[in-house]
Amino acid sequence: MEFLLIFGPPAVGKMSVGSEIEKATGIPLFHNHIAIEPALRFFPFGSPAFGRIVSGLRMKIFREVAASDLPGLCFTYVWDLDDSSDSEFVQLVCDIFEEVGSTITLVELEADLEQRLLRNRTEERLAEKPSKRDVERSEANLLNLEGKHRMNSDGTLPLRYRHLRIENSRLEAADVAERIIHELGLERVDA
Repeated sequence: MEFLLIFGPPAVGKMSVGSEIEKATGIPLFHNHIAIEPALRFFPFGSPAFGRIVSGLRMKIFREVAASDLPGLCFTYVWDLDDSSDSEFVQLVCDIFEEVGSTITLVELEADLEQRLLRNRTEERLAEKPSKRDVERSEANLLNLEGKHRMNSDGTLPLRYRHLRIENSRLEAADVAERIIHELGLERVDA
């Protein structure tokens, strides 16, 4: 079983790349907004109830996938590398998959701010993430996070897992996915 944590700043292309990996390998994509959007229907972002719902849904999916015969899971996440609670969460998730013998890879995507602002408005992003449809608000949030959090590494991470880092400002999601599949030796469903 493969566990791929695809991380990077908002609108870097995590969901798009994960979707391409899923198509090529059959490894299902759990993009973070699958847990976020249902909680936002009832509670504001960051509220205690919102946090419990998101956390509970994530952990239930992680545990069920780890116990299944699925080929693995791609999970997308905006990881603040300077926030120890974010690193603890990532470690906890990795522990779930490590316990069942999964191969774990932390896939870091980087793209320049100009490209991310363009990607913030793509049809795919807005279709999958209703909370991003107020594009001006979403853009303001993206810019706010940019100044406050370290969402890309300098090549080193606080966790010990295999780490693949890709600058994807000028790459299509399918090309990034192909690189990941090739470098990790992932099995293709059409092979």
